[in-house]
Amino acid sequence: MAAPFFSTPFQPFVYQSPEDAVTSFQILGGEAQIVQIMLKPEDKVSAKPGCMCYMSGSIQMENVYAPENEAGMWQWLFGKNVTKTYFLNSGSTDGFVGIAAPSLGRVLPIDLAKFGGEILCQPDAFLCSIGDVKVSNTFDQRARNVVAGVEGFLRQKLSGQGLAFIVGGGSVVQKNLEVGETLSVDISSVIALSSTLNVQIKYNGPMRRAVFGGDNLVTAMVTGPGIVFIQSLPFPRLSQRIARTVTSPNNPKLFMQIVIFCFLAYFVLVSSLLFTDV
Repeated sequence: MAAPFFSTPFQPFVYQSPEDAVTSFQILGGEAQIVQIMLKPEDKVSAKPGCMCYMSGSIQMENVYAPENEAGMWQWLFGKNVTKTYFLNSGSTDGFVGIAAPSLGRVLPIDLAKFGGEILCQPDAFLCSIGDVKVSNTFDQRARNVVAGVEGFLRQKLSGQGLAFIVGGGSVVQKNLEVGETLSVDISSVIALSSTLNVQIKYNGPMRRAVFGGDNLVTAMVTGPGIVFIQSLPFPRLSQRIARTVTSPNNPKLFMQIVIFCFLAYFVLVSSLLFTDV
């Protein structure tokens, strides 16, 4: 029997640093955050390419291919990065590196040791890591879990005993599901979850909604035990809202752009006819 819904209420994500933590870090900012990591001599941090914001003069940056990606070729075909960046403090004094979230989101430190050494997250959720963290991307072979969009069947797995930083859009809450407790979440709002959770994909309505558009078409049925992290503003949803606003027929700026484009096209056509020798 499933546990009562409010037996484990939603909670804001709060990270508690272990007492034996070696590498110190600080999360700066509000909506588009930066994680600043202090590096002792010969310490290094791995991060997603293109996320470095600033670093001290003793830090050396190296971009390498990540051979551990199980779906590296598929990542490349779908426009994903198959490389990662290392930041190494080659100096004799302490240094630092600032790694910024690539979108409007919050940086979440995840201690993998507290999750049994493994956690699953959205393909673009990983930002950087400290210590023993392996990032791999795998496909879900079950046909019912293959949905439209790369995020539906390409999952990112973080494994190891180190500290990983992931990015969640908007506000992030966590839900601790008891054994047999089920939660229905919009598939794009699931930023990360424990590997102990059972996830089933559910289509809400006929497939013609996918052709003509429709929000909350696909939801994830998550069953405990485990923890799921939920983001309030997924980047695909934000980009869709921006695209709809920009391309809306009611947008006066778009209407003026179309008028100017037609006028210039007409001007070029008339000019070519007048100045072309017959």
